[in-house]
Amino acid sequence: MNAAPSRSVATVAVVVRDYDEAIAWYSDKLGFVLEQDVDLGGGKRWVTVTPDGASGARLLLAEAANQHQASRIGDQTGGRVFLFLETDDFRRDHQAMLAKGVAFREEPREEAYGTVAVFQDIAGNLWDLIEPRR
Repeated sequence: MNAAPSRSVATVAVVVRDYDEAIAWYSDKLGFVLEQDVDLGGGKRWVTVTPDGASGARLLLAEAANQHQASRIGDQTGGRVFLFLETDDFRRDHQAMLAKGVAFREEPREEAYGTVAVFQDIAGNLWDLIEPRR
């Protein structure tokens, strides 16, 4: 019998204006860790960040290479929530993010699936900070 393939979503690209600006924001505001920053030549870099101590997908910070890509910064999903940052303690992380100046678009709310609030990243993408109901 053949074993089922092992697959996962490992990396999600986020188009940003500037590599260093995005690295600083994700590190300072969300506490993410710079995992890789590799010079690919010609001004391109392979830059990944992850939540500290987390498993799951990493973010590839992809600097816009042309005007078409730049036009998508902050609107990769047409205004819908794009990414979901799960936490084991919503109140702790919400307060820490507020203290660091993260822009929340709403007050926290209780949903059938957990405690959640929408915030905006440096590029304008919408995220859910969510503590799933267990």
